[in-house]
Amino acid sequence: MRPEQTEPAPGQESVWDYPRPPRIEHFTGHIRVIFNTLVIADTHDAKRVLETSHPPVYYIPTRDIQMNYLKKSSLTSWCEFKGNAHYYTVLVNEKKAENAGWYYPEPVSDYSALKDYVAFYPGLMDACYVNDEKVKAQKGDFYGGWITKNIVGPFKGETGSRGW
Repeated sequence: MRPEQTEPAPGQESVWDYPRPPRIEHFTGHIRVIFNTLVIADTHDAKRVLETSHPPVYYIPTRDIQMNYLKKSSLTSWCEFKGNAHYYTVLVNEKKAENAGWYYPEPVSDYSALKDYVAFYPGLMDACYVNDEKVKAQKGDFYGGWITKNIVGPFKGETGSRGW
């Protein structure tokens, strides 16, 4: 059963207006990812993936990530839309976040724009920012959405959302 959605105020977006299958948008705002006090990603050239009931997920081009801090993991998963995902563990000095980022080495054709881009779980990083606003992580250990003040839900991953 679809939950009662929050009515967006002017300047806000409801995740219930996002499409399924997901849509990719180019995002030129400022995206930063910080781990162990180090800015490991900083871009004005992200991809924003929008899917019904989910906060946006931001994908950052590898050229704007300090890739020397990302180590390939053996974990993989399958997305019915994007294809086979692979994961990175983030390691800065002695601090480690297992499977904290993911990417699609060979995304299906409709999502080919995600090739050479990486998404991060904001809850596993010290901080993630969209235009200098610190994001809140989407709940649930499977979801990687970035919640900002201009995004309203309710969001998949919250208590009671299993049947949505």
